[in-house]
Order: sequence, then structure tokens, then C-alpha cells
Amino acid sequence: MRGGAAGAAGTTVLNAVTYADMALRGRPSSEVPARTVDKLSKDAGHPVPGDEDVRANRLSGLGALSGIAVGCTTGVAVSLLRRAGIRLPVWLGGVATGALAMVATDVPMARLGISDPAGWSATDWVSDAVPHLMYGLATYGTLTAFERR
Repeated sequence: MRGGAAGAAGTTVLNAVTYADMALRGRPSSEVPARTVDKLSKDAGHPVPGDEDVRANRLSGLGALSGIAVGCTTGVAVSLLRRAGIRLPVWLGGVATGALAMVATDVPMARLGISDPAGWSATDWVSDAVPHLMYGLATYGTLTAFERR
């Protein structure tokens, strides 16, 4: 429970940082989560139904929900690692947790051919790394705060 709650807190921070970046730079939201869900659902033989607009809206929602699921699941995984005795300082645990979440999102999209991180610009990397770092610090910090009670 603590890991899921910590992951949810971290996901909220990741979303806030991402939306702030969108507002500051005037950039659109990423279509990568929706495209990833679309590819996975088609590959599983269960494409998302609906006409063009309805389907796009469903994919957008499912993409966002998949991000929440990854964030909460990563929190649970890190909580289990802490329970097993792997206890890092907050700053290092936060960086490691953020890196784990970034790998959990970026590797599947690369393997599915949705995006190729090797071709990303420095700005693309910063736009991906900074929210994940903030996620990791918030998630790991929340986990350690739960344990102090």
C-alpha cells in the first residue's frame, strides 16, 4: 500500500512538472503513451474501438492511465526492494527510482518502434529526464517518510 501511495504521489509530481513544461514552452502533450497503447492493443488482437475521434480520445485516456499504472507499480517495486533491505540515501534512491520509471516507459516504446531515444535531441532528453527525476525524488522521499512514522 505504501509503495502504491508513494508512486501515486510521485506520478502527481511528474504530471505537474510535465504540464508546467508544456505551459512554459507552449508545447503539445506527447502522443507517445496513446501510440504505445494503440500498438499494444493491436498486437494483442484487441484494438481500441470507436470512430476516429472517439478512438483518439480513448487512446489518450488509456495512455494517461498507463502512466499512472507505471508510476504506482514502480512505487510498489521500490517499496519491496526497501523491505528486502536495499535502503539508499534519499537523493540516490530518488535518482534510482526516477531512472527505473524512465526505463519502464522508454524501453517498451523503443522496442515497439513508437519512438527511438537514440534520435532524441538534448531538449527531448531533458523533457523526459527531469519529470522522471522529480517523480523518483517524490516517490522515494514519500516511502522514507512513511517509514519514519
